[in-house]
Amino acid sequence: MKNTRRHFLHKITASALALTVIPRLGMAGLPDMTEAPYDGPVLRVAIMGLGGYGTRVAEAMKDCKKAKLVGVISGTPSKVKAWQEKYGIPEKNCYNYDNFDNIKNNPDIDAVYVITPNALHHSQAIRVAKAGKHVICEKPMALNAKEGQEMVDACKKANVKLLVGYRMHFEPHTLEVIRMRQAGEFGKILFFQGLCGFKAGDPGQWRLNKELAGGGSLMDIGIYALNGARYMIGEEPVWVTAQETKTDPQKFKPGVDETIQFQLGFPSGAVASCLSTYSMNNLDKFFLNGDKGFAEMQPSTGYGPIKGRTHKGELNQPVVVHQTLQMEEMSDIILHGKQPVVPVNGEEGVRDLKIMDAIYEAVKTGKKIALK
Repeated sequence: MKNTRRHFLHKITASALALTVIPRLGMAGLPDMTEAPYDGPVLRVAIMGLGGYGTRVAEAMKDCKKAKLVGVISGTPSKVKAWQEKYGIPEKNCYNYDNFDNIKNNPDIDAVYVITPNALHHSQAIRVAKAGKHVICEKPMALNAKEGQEMVDACKKANVKLLVGYRMHFEPHTLEVIRMRQAGEFGKILFFQGLCGFKAGDPGQWRLNKELAGGGSLMDIGIYALNGARYMIGEEPVWVTAQETKTDPQKFKPGVDETIQFQLGFPSGAVASCLSTYSMNNLDKFFLNGDKGFAEMQPSTGYGPIKGRTHKGELNQPVVVHQTLQMEEMSDIILHGKQPVVPVNGEEGVRDLKIMDAIYEAVKTGKKIALK
């Protein structure tokens, strides 16, 4: 069986699809059971890329009230047929990678969720924007900050929204730690540690192909630690240093990083130390330390349930299917202009890509890189 990131995350945590879905969070993060049935506008979504994660999103969307799967885009006709039967998708809402520009003439699709290999995001997202549809793009949203900014500009020019699949920005345990930090419960933030990794299996998978992945473990799994450092500390880093370790150059070809350790410095003096790897299992942990308390999360970014504790005790927020909650919230963002606690817009994705570019530069030069 392919040991991909998504298989790893699925393996180390209980199946998210078996978890209870809590559609709305009321006061203090508790489910609001008194809410009347939803009868407002629904975001009609086509999924591009019908692989493992696309399937997970489709399954999670069965429980959405504000978002609905209505279309598919794939280069594999057999997958299109299977999805049509499974999810009741009409023929007129099915496209391939050559003809999906024609969605501009389809009023039944509002947005396209791009869930394809990293190197394809840039061109595909821009084509979706030019077709006049909102774009949701898996992370990393592009191979570098230049590509990411071009995607942001294209979506602005087309007057459509661009969102990035940062599901953790809606996860209740994560939001509780952010709330505590904002309330000063940890005091002055001093240190963050993010550990993300697994043993990459099949050497033929696209994640180990530089042309499709654009990199290695950093882009695939390390982005969780990078993004987590920013939202946990609540600041933007001002410098980065990084080191790469490669033990298997046959499997991890030039341009595909096996293990990268990177350090970030923040304006307040807080520092972060992060590890991204394709050669070690049991790494899915965040730790935040302040002068008055701490938060520890493990698993910190897996599909669920997220578990954590602070100096005040265990975190007991509602357990949710991340992708269900993500799509509900993204519907509110696109249709109603809702502002999430942590942004998921294209600009947020570009911030990560700028830092990632600097991490790769630090690896190459051995220097501390200042971030603008």
